[in-house]
Amino acid sequence: MMDDKDEVLDLRAPAIGGQEAVEMFSISIQGGDANLHASCSDENFDLRLLEIKKLQYMDRLIRKFRLLLLAWLHRSRSGPKSFVRRFSFKDIKRATDSFQRIFYRNSHATAYQARFGDGELVLVKEVQAFNQDKDVFYREVQLLGRLHHRHLLALRGFTTGRKRLLVFNNIENGSLKEHLNDPLKTPLNWKTRLQIALGVAAALEYLLLFSNPPIYHVSITSSSIMLDENFTAKLSDVGILSSVGSYVTNPHNSCSEDCKSQEYSNIIFQLGVLILELVTGQSSDEGDSDIVEWIQESCFRSSIDKMIDPDLGDNYDSRELKKLLVVARLCIKTKDKPTFSVPQILRYIQKKVDFPCNK
Repeated sequence: MMDDKDEVLDLRAPAIGGQEAVEMFSISIQGGDANLHASCSDENFDLRLLEIKKLQYMDRLIRKFRLLLLAWLHRSRSGPKSFVRRFSFKDIKRATDSFQRIFYRNSHATAYQARFGDGELVLVKEVQAFNQDKDVFYREVQLLGRLHHRHLLALRGFTTGRKRLLVFNNIENGSLKEHLNDPLKTPLNWKTRLQIALGVAAALEYLLLFSNPPIYHVSITSSSIMLDENFTAKLSDVGILSSVGSYVTNPHNSCSEDCKSQEYSNIIFQLGVLILELVTGQSSDEGDSDIVEWIQESCFRSSIDKMIDPDLGDNYDSRELKKLLVVARLCIKTKDKPTFSVPQILRYIQKKVDFPCNK
């Protein structure tokens, strides 16, 4: 088993623009997080060109070593294996007060808040696609049960019968939407909001690059992002039944080879809208048209102060704020044809790379 030290994979690239320089690009892996590093032997080398080249090599490197990373992640998992429990319909019905405690509802699922006899609060999701074969549902349960990431809501169990239900862990602090919109909730500080954006982007990278098969169908809204006791963001609406079947039968779908697909474009767009919600404190579950039109119509540099959630006051980092707004603007402007990938966006927010163009 690999220890906690970085696993470094090096790739030497030719000089850029005819300059006599040697670049070194490497991926370091620690705790399941893959990071891209770049260095140059020539002190006079144009670092801006190096940043651009880093973006160009990033996805190529990740694609090249994806299988190796998957194998390492599988070997490096420690602790007991996770088992998905089959609950009785009666227990679920009792825990949800006969399905009266609706947490959120969208076009494909209804989520309920539930409390079991031991006092643990969980999320129960009812999948609406009743016309699917039961075997497909079980394959989805198996797929969700294999997902392990700190920013994904863990599948605890399921039940079938009158309703097909999935049971997930950890919703101690409710949804992100509650904390952005409910005046009775303590407002989220800037550091927490930034960590939520980073966490969601990291979860998306895991689903798209390190899940086998890759998972493209993700709902990224403030109502479907749960917060645990430490306010760690957890995606709760992943791999729904109506779309997972195609990925099970064709496990070699590659997000990086199909970035123009509707699913991938929608993920990028949703991520941009979520970032706007974190900055402005506003949210909408029906396409977020109001908040999107606002950012598109506003003068980006002159109206930043007017866009910030009043609950933040002056307690935020202006440079981090501008970085997030750059990401949001690019995600929304390029809805039909994404300019940047999820890994690039994640590392930009992490301050590990710069975008070559912030227009």
